[in-house]
Amino acid sequence: MEVKFDDGACQQAGECVKGLPEVFKVVDNSFVIDTSKATEEAIRETVAKCPHGALKCVD
Repeated sequence: MEVKFDDGACQQAGECVKGLPEVFKVVDNSFVIDTSKATEEAIRETVAKCPHGALKCVD
């Protein structure tokens, strides 16, 4: 599974970072997604909580 990020849609609500900080984080002013750090189920649940639809799971 891959997670796509739409920077233009992101309003920086931070739900992803608060929900799974080991997967979704900001490093050197860049948004980083490391899907190896959590289960697919946990990632899908967190992506679903994005209030602006900036994150999408791709199988």
